[in-house]
Amino acid sequence: MTETIIYILIGINVLTFFVYGWDKWKAKHGKWRISEATLLMLALVGGTIGALLGMQVWHHKTMHLKFKYGLPLILLAQIALIALL
Repeated sequence: MTETIIYILIGINVLTFFVYGWDKWKAKHGKWRISEATLLMLALVGGTIGALLGMQVWHHKTMHLKFKYGLPLILLAQIALIALL
């Protein structure tokens, strides 16, 4: 069971990383964008590491306060939840 959860979290983080890159590409090319709610939801369901890496690698959403401060807070909450369990 634990191994399955780890694989799922790796998958969510890889997906989230590439979604941030895809949204950055769409922003540069004037295409229809992925909503901020979707980007944040991917982090909430376990893709926080992928989101933070995506922000750094793609230089995407780095100036938006809800991402700059919100994602680290989500990560801390997730770590606290894991510690409690």
